[in-house]
Amino acid sequence: MPPLQNDVLIRALLKKPVPRTPLWIMRQAGRYLPEYRATRKQAGGFLTLCKTPELACEVTLQPVERFDLDAAILFSDILTIPDAMGLGLSFSEGEGPRFSRPVSSMKDVERIARTRPMDGLGYVCDAVRMIRHELNGRVPLIGFTGSPWTLATYMVEGETSREFRKIKSLLYTQPDILERLLEILSQAAADYLSAQIHAGAQAVMVFDTWGGVLSRDAYLKYSLGPMQHIVSELLRLETPHTVPIILFTKGVGHELADLAASGCHAVGLDWTMELDQARAQVGSRVALQGNLDPAVLYAPDAVIRREVQKVLEKYGQGSGHVFNLGHGIQQYVQPEKVTVLVDAVREFSPAYH
Repeated sequence: MPPLQNDVLIRALLKKPVPRTPLWIMRQAGRYLPEYRATRKQAGGFLTLCKTPELACEVTLQPVERFDLDAAILFSDILTIPDAMGLGLSFSEGEGPRFSRPVSSMKDVERIARTRPMDGLGYVCDAVRMIRHELNGRVPLIGFTGSPWTLATYMVEGETSREFRKIKSLLYTQPDILERLLEILSQAAADYLSAQIHAGAQAVMVFDTWGGVLSRDAYLKYSLGPMQHIVSELLRLETPHTVPIILFTKGVGHELADLAASGCHAVGLDWTMELDQARAQVGSRVALQGNLDPAVLYAPDAVIRREVQKVLEKYGQGSGHVFNLGHGIQQYVQPEKVTVLVDAVREFSPAYH
């Protein structure tokens, strides 16, 4: 593989000096892009798009071709692991994911324990290798997984939930079932990210979408604990270069110090956190990623530029900041607004380095 021509993201994640603040966008390959919608229509379905390496490679590269971004992120879905465990994943337009065989008992969990999910995830590693080849060193490639808690919520609820009735009932009435499920998922996620790294991912991220629905004690045990296992497993890997690990939990800014103590290299922040306060809490322990409100991209260009400046000012001088949205880009954003965002970060951020 050729050396990285643009390594500013990797250096910032490792808190090394950089000439400007690097930028990428969560869900940057998605429905807001007309070229993505065309490729998805060609695929005939979301899962086909995810499971066809050539198409996954194509949509991963689309935002990198259109915008001056500092990273590509693997196009996939957080639910690939439970899908490979045989839970019958499907997607209906406008309804989100659904499992035909959700988890509700220890018998279900032990059946999952006998599966070999990595045997069914070769298409992801094929896509990673293909993307690395096509990037040809332009920018680094980020791999990812859903957090064990987030995966478990979908597996137990069977679909997206607002109240999390089933999994929270499990947590408080039969915690042994949940603990065993999370144990299995923690190792599966660690193996999954390890495979992505060996296939060519140069940084990895754990998306903990639903950690914020837990109380503090429950979060530390059922969400952060499994993520710490993933981090410890990945830190043991022998790789030619350090592969930065980013943890992102939506809605738990109050647990920032615990996240920073997990052993990860960077913590992603949603838009409800103040970057200056976050930096004061973590000091030099980790880099910070974020955290522009995604809805800012519906605003006039001058407002976007102003809000970009605010984020940069909040973090302040020095390395250790990766500019990103506080959550995934929304499907109704006009691509031209992303250009405004990227140009503003490029224009304003060198003054902070």
